[in-house]
Amino acid sequence: MAYSAKVMDHFSNPRNVGEMQDYSGVGEVGNPKCGDIMRMYIKVENNVITDVSFMTFGCGAAIATSSMATELIKGKSIDDALKLTNKAVMEALDGLPPVKVHCSVLAEQAIKAAVSDYYTRQGIDPVPIVGELTECEACGII
Repeated sequence: MAYSAKVMDHFSNPRNVGEMQDYSGVGEVGNPKCGDIMRMYIKVENNVITDVSFMTFGCGAAIATSSMATELIKGKSIDDALKLTNKAVMEALDGLPPVKVHCSVLAEQAIKAAVSDYYTRQGIDPVPIVGELTECEACGII
């Protein structure tokens, strides 16, 4: 199983890693069955994600996809962040081995979970905006 140079870079030098204290929303996805758990923190000001961080327990691909996902949404509007797909995360990393695709799904879901939490904290029902959080088919994760 070969990883791209970008995957190795984001695994070896993850960006935006760590627990955020003054977050606007936090989302955690994962399942001990597959061994990957991601927690994503976002800080939102004027509908823009001004800061984002993550903490991931898992394989190198899980750490790399978390790192890349944070880079792709930082400074973006919530609407733009919600458009980020697992495919876009994989493309930004120059691909993932087929058995690691679920890591990119987790990254997408962690963002949606954090945004859902943000809206819930604002007293807004997140489902019409974010949609229902679905399970990762590869490992039964929500």
